Parts: sequence; structure tokens; C-alpha cells
Amino acid sequence: MQLDLNAQNLLDKINALLPIVKSVEIGNTIVIETAGKENYEQIARELMPWRKGPFQIDDLKIDSEWRSDIKYNLIAPELDIEGKIVLDLGCNNGYYLFRMLDKNPQKLIGFDPSVKYYSQFQFLNKFVNAPIEYFMKGSTDLSEYLNFFDAVVCLGVIYHRSDPIGTLRAIAKSLKSGGELYLDSLIIDGESASEDGLIFFPKNTYAKMSNVWFVPSLDALHLWLARTGFKDIETIAVRRTDLEEQRKTEWIGGESLSDFLDPCDSDRTIEGYAAPTRAYLKAKKK
Repeated sequence: MQLDLNAQNLLDKINALLPIVKSVEIGNTIVIETAGKENYEQIARELMPWRKGPFQIDDLKIDSEWRSDIKYNLIAPELDIEGKIVLDLGCNNGYYLFRMLDKNPQKLIGFDPSVKYYSQFQFLNKFVNAPIEYFMKGSTDLSEYLNFFDAVVCLGVIYHRSDPIGTLRAIAKSLKSGGELYLDSLIIDGESASEDGLIFFPKNTYAKMSNVWFVPSLDALHLWLARTGFKDIETIAVRRTDLEEQRKTEWIGGESLSDFLDPCDSDRTIEGYAAPTRAYLKAKKK
């Protein structure tokens, strides 16, 4: 992918940093301790907004919009990836990839087409130097990887796809037989969510997001997986997104969940829809 001049200049600054890692601690906050004390904050702020994290480089705390550790800790006990080839589809800046290092996969690969997130990953990995392959690719590139992955992690992506069925089919084709998918999606909340096949399609935006297309009920999400090549489908967890998990910080420079909800009723979005709830599932390729 061709980078614009600003992005290339930023990557040049990142590449000029000295690889002076002393130690790396992978925890709920990814903490990086370096052997020197360069001023990394200027570059980190040029890379805003930071959506996933948090990260800490020496004394510099990058307090991301999302407490991504909350989502990761929900699926981590289910992640069976030791010795396996794993794809994080829509990997953002690589937070989940860095966290999965502790599970000793054979290979970690990240796909995300965003230049900004690719640059954030390059900045972080300048210090971590992790054996992670990051490509500015998306779900449409999965056709290059038929029967290749042992596991695909796909978090916070499927409801942004205008063709979620096509995306799930592409994921299934990219997995080896018996390979596993770890998926999360917005779902319809409430009593109506028990109806088979129920799907919500927002009129214009959902929680101020214009790129939310189809939001299924939990049952419909199971049906999507069953009809796109998966079996042994299990719900790991269902969780309402709250202000502990997603919030406004100085590292995003814009709005967050509190701005997306009805100020008079936090159970509704600003548009009047049910507030965001997500389901976490795992399934095997048939």
C-alpha cells in the first residue's frame, strides 16, 4: 500500500529510534522499559488517536480510549493457540497480538488496512521487537490464505462489514480444517433477541458510527456461523459496553462512549437505539 508523505515521514522518525529495549512486561497494560530515556511522547502524540491499549513506555502512559484488556481477558481462557498460526483480523495497533505472545503460538499475523494503526504498531514494536507479521490488509485479502490459519481472532469487525456473511465465509476458507474462530460482535439486546434470525439495520448511524451495518441477535449470530462453515459454536460471554471499558482520554482528542449515549438515558444510544452490547463466541471450521 502506498503511504502518503506525512505517514512516510512519521515512519522515518520511528525507524530512526534506537532499539534500546531493557525489558518488556506483557500484562493488562503493556509496559515497556527501555535502557535510555529518549522523549517518545512527541511521536506517540503524532500517532493519535490511540484506540486500543493501554501501553506504557518508561513513564509515558498511553491511556487509550478502550481498555482492551477487558475484552482480551474475556476470550483469553478460551484461546487454544500454542504452536499454531494465528491471524488477528482487524488488529488495530497490535494490542491483542502482543498479549497473545504469552500463549506461545507458532506464528502471529495481523491484518489491518489503516496506515495510522500500522504506524502505531511499528512504533511499539520498535521496542518490543516481537516476532509478529503485520500487513496492511483486510478481509478481502483472505483469498490469498486458503486453508492457512489454525486460528482467526476477529474482534470488533464483523458489524462494520456491509457483507458479514461474505466475511465469515472468507474467514472459514482461510482456516485449516478444524481451525478455530474467536469472534465478537455487537448484538441486539433485550427480549426480542431470542427470536431466530432477528437482525437490526440502523437507519443512518448507530452510537454515532456510520459504518455499522447489520447487528444480529445472539441466535442470529449463531445461525450466521452455522451457515458459513462453522460448527461447535459456543458463546463465551455477553457484555454491555460501559464507561470503564470505553471512555474519553487525552490520547484520542475526540468523542467516546459518553458522547454516543443519550444523556438522559444511558441505556439508549444518542439515536434512541439500545446501548451497545457485545457477544463473544468461538467456533470451529467444519
